[in-house]
Amino acid sequence: MIANAHETRPLYALGFRLAAMVMLAVMFASVKWLSGHGVHIVESLFYRQLLTLPVPIIAMIMADGLSMIRTRRPGAHVSRTLAGLMGMVFNFGAVILLPLAEATTIGFTVPIFATILSVIFLGERPGVHRWAAIFIGFLGVVVIVGAPGHFDLPWLGFIVALIAAILTSCISLLLRQISRTEHPTTTVFYFSALSLPILGVGMLYFGKMHDAQTWAVIILLGLSGGLAQLFMTSALRWGPVSLVLPMDYSSLLWSTLLGWALWQQWPGPGTWIGAVIIAMSSLYIAWRERVRHRDLVNRGVSVS
Repeated sequence: MIANAHETRPLYALGFRLAAMVMLAVMFASVKWLSGHGVHIVESLFYRQLLTLPVPIIAMIMADGLSMIRTRRPGAHVSRTLAGLMGMVFNFGAVILLPLAEATTIGFTVPIFATILSVIFLGERPGVHRWAAIFIGFLGVVVIVGAPGHFDLPWLGFIVALIAAILTSCISLLLRQISRTEHPTTTVFYFSALSLPILGVGMLYFGKMHDAQTWAVIILLGLSGGLAQLFMTSALRWGPVSLVLPMDYSSLLWSTLLGWALWQQWPGPGTWIGAVIIAMSSLYIAWRERVRHRDLVNRGVSVS
């Protein structure tokens, strides 16, 4: 059953979403630390998926049982897995190439790209308000890239981060389609399970032994990634997207603190200004989407 019968509990929803953002920041910081200590990105991807797999299995056992593994859309899960792997490669690459705060801020453009892609692939027609928000959001990216003090940041990192945001937007649209028939826990399970054989082949070439400290961070990577998925799912269980979305921008705080603590990297004023511009643009897009959804419901138009 896809629909959730739980009542709305805003404090639960907000708390879980905030916890998810902390876990995501820890996961990306782990990826960056591991890259600097000889761990190949393929290894990070493999262990992230391997150690995340128990999370949906435990969630299914605690809910309706392992019967939730049954799916009517295996092809959709394969597509989601391939897209998800590409997205993870570029998201991990972005945090490896850029300071955590800058990589996180560029990631805030996901709602902007999702709106553009919904026009291309879903035939949606944003009004002038959302197009204006998209334009302003890209101005925020320009502020970050063109700000004084950012001339020493690699352009490759910015390009990889933007590609990561575009791929994440594609994945969000794909998940919107899958969620009409599939439970979120089922989707998380298949993403981890189907990606492991692919990454396992890569491990034959890039996998190697590490010291105890590195293995500890690898375990932290997998657990934080799994907990982030669990917390994000739980947040949406207790509250709508429009309620929890603003909490995503707290990830900049955690990324900034971790970047400062581990690498003595502190974002310049251009990053903070750009982050505010992008965040306000994305939140406005989300608000306009909520207004549009409410208007369609009031007119009796199906929005399923």
